[in-house]
Amino acid sequence: MTLLDEKRTPAPAPAPPPARPSRTAPWLRDLALGVRFAAAGGREGWTRTMLTAIGVGLGVTLLFLAASVPHALDARNDRDTARSETKISENPDAQGKKSDTSVLRIGADTEFHDRSITGYLMRAEGSHPVLPPGLDAMPADGEMVVSPALKDLLNDSANALLKERYPYKITGTIADDGLRSPNELWFYAGSDTLTQSAGGHRVTGYGEPEPTPPLAPLLVVLVIMVCVVLLAPVAIFIATAVRFGGDRRDRRLAALRLVGTDIRSTRRIAAGEALFGSALGLLIGLVLFLVGRQFVSHIEVWDVSAFPSDLAPDLRLCLLIAVAVPLTAVLVTLSAMRSVVIEPLGVVRNNRARKRRLWWRLLLPLAGLGVLALNGQSGEYEVVNPYAIATGAVLVLLGLALLLPWLVEACVNRLRGGPVPWQLATRRLQLSSGTASRAVSGVTVAVAGAVAVQMLFASMNADFNKATGQDPTRAQFYAVSEKVGGNAAVETINEFRATKGVTQVIGMVEAYVTKPGKYGDGEMQPTTSLNVGDCATLREVARIGSCEDGDSFVVHPRNDKEMAGWMDKTARKGKEVEFESESGRKLRWTLPADAKTVVSRKDPIGEDRWGIMVTPGAIDAANLPGATTVSQIRIDESVPDAAEYVRNTAARIDPGMRLVTLTSVARDRQYASVQTGLQVGATITLLLIAASMLVSQLEQLRERKRLLSVLVAFGTRRTTLAWSVLWQTALPVVIGLAVAVAGGLALGAAMCWMVSKEVTDWLVFLPLAGAGGALILLVTLLSLPPLWRMMRPDGLRSE
Repeated sequence: MTLLDEKRTPAPAPAPPPARPSRTAPWLRDLALGVRFAAAGGREGWTRTMLTAIGVGLGVTLLFLAASVPHALDARNDRDTARSETKISENPDAQGKKSDTSVLRIGADTEFHDRSITGYLMRAEGSHPVLPPGLDAMPADGEMVVSPALKDLLNDSANALLKERYPYKITGTIADDGLRSPNELWFYAGSDTLTQSAGGHRVTGYGEPEPTPPLAPLLVVLVIMVCVVLLAPVAIFIATAVRFGGDRRDRRLAALRLVGTDIRSTRRIAAGEALFGSALGLLIGLVLFLVGRQFVSHIEVWDVSAFPSDLAPDLRLCLLIAVAVPLTAVLVTLSAMRSVVIEPLGVVRNNRARKRRLWWRLLLPLAGLGVLALNGQSGEYEVVNPYAIATGAVLVLLGLALLLPWLVEACVNRLRGGPVPWQLATRRLQLSSGTASRAVSGVTVAVAGAVAVQMLFASMNADFNKATGQDPTRAQFYAVSEKVGGNAAVETINEFRATKGVTQVIGMVEAYVTKPGKYGDGEMQPTTSLNVGDCATLREVARIGSCEDGDSFVVHPRNDKEMAGWMDKTARKGKEVEFESESGRKLRWTLPADAKTVVSRKDPIGEDRWGIMVTPGAIDAANLPGATTVSQIRIDESVPDAAEYVRNTAARIDPGMRLVTLTSVARDRQYASVQTGLQVGATITLLLIAASMLVSQLEQLRERKRLLSVLVAFGTRRTTLAWSVLWQTALPVVIGLAVAVAGGLALGAAMCWMVSKEVTDWLVFLPLAGAGGALILLVTLLSLPPLWRMMRPDGLRSE
């Protein structure tokens, strides 16, 4: 080949430019490296990861529990609906005819040591009676089927009085689908003597309850506040848990900077560690929830319990938790690293040149109060805006959590001198108050929310707790029985009087009489009541002077001339009145012409009784058609179990007797349910607070293990260090409680203003502050055993 040929040879093509580096790969690599550090970082790495996972897991468990509440309430209501009667009527014409499936039954509710027991006496009217849920067969005469909780109560030898009340043979237990909750006290008993004339009503099926009234607007506000107060601390706990072991993590990242890792990579690695810890926490929380709910039927808080199947969280809420918890962990970690400068030769933390600023921390609580103010006041019956209330409350509570670190730092920086434990505690807080503030922030939020809700409850108390007018000092029980045939009425009163612990019985036989005659369509027939009782009884319900057996009285209502005029149309002295029963049986009796006219007096149940009142010598009460026996019973409360003796007497006389405990105040059931829900949730939240503070305290002690060993080696007494730990816990909690009380009172006052109520109690925070103090002592006592172990000389070893 010639030189010319060589020159004509084409040059090789240029190499293609290098491909641009992928932006996804470094992210995945750094995140994977962070996960590797968390999962395979040795004993120290695993300890930090497990502390984070346990803290997150406790919060996730409560979130799953909260997500299960809607299903649990629906399941309870469904079971309650399934056992409700489709037809309840005391009018035989309205009940339809007797059939092969119809059942007669009557309520036989009672109480035992402040626990309510619900039950029915039942009699089948055919060979295929309709059965309530949970029963396989109708109990025969003298037999009863009970709930498992009631069976345990009856089998307890200490409850002999209750066993005496139910002389039935227990032939089975009610299945779960027939009970609202596992600890419900419920029974069905068979009775061949039950009739409609004795108060029984016909049942043709189950599953048609009475319509439930909607929640009042004031209760809607309470429910929203309860949800916010119980769930807001959980978010704080989770955000605190993902920062456990931050000091050691930052030192490890500084070592990575020394080998060439840039600041962005270190943040991604830290995010990977937080992601792994939160994911493990999710798993732990799920396991704790699934295992714990298997034992939930054995737990009763404030008389509330649930079946394991009731705790089934909504799938959408579960997905939200699964996404929100890891995302929160990553965001909190990245946010925390903004205040830390990680360099190849070390970590710079809490630089004095960068103090915490106050202005932006005040914006959140002020914004929350502003949202509530802009929403305006709402009347008692106006529809409330739930989103505005929830948003305003959340902003205030989270604002208090953000305000706490600044306040703790500002307070401890001014502390000087004092005993050695005090100086050790204050110096530690001056060097690093952020960790202690974060541990206490959950307590602050929980107490502040509880104070606000308690203020709201106190302001609404008068709306949902009504005075009944009953006088429990004159009588404690009110009994009504339709068993009056023969001498039953007199025997009922005599047996109550002979009961142990009973001091007085106001007993009467009550019937209704009409003016005899024929009346056209639409014309009202004059009617009034007729009561038979001895002179002592009649003096309790009317202002009667002289009285002897055989006397009769016409009792006029107080300050009601119109009613007195209507009553006198029937109660005509010297004229006949007519009794009429449901069976159509009629009986006439002449009111004596010398009957005295007197004025009524409120009886112990707060009612004015008027009409015709006679003593037993004036009429034979045993033969009055359509009559009932009414007894008002006073007991000597110093006699042990006097109330139970009265209930046993009532059950022995007439198992279907309605026995009511008199009380001066009646509580609204929905209001009571909301308050019970708050008590249950607050109890669980307090337990979570204690667990979270304990985990945080152990994490802080672990971080200072070497320092504690050095102090002991140089002669520091262990009691000095124990007191130091107490002050380190107590100082932030005291400051946090002060913030919580101030913030809770402000939020509570704003909520009361929103619902147009006045603040009735400014001291509701005292029990809650006491609970916070008890929490400090509990956490300190539980952290002492690990503290003793960490102060051993072997803590000076280094690998």
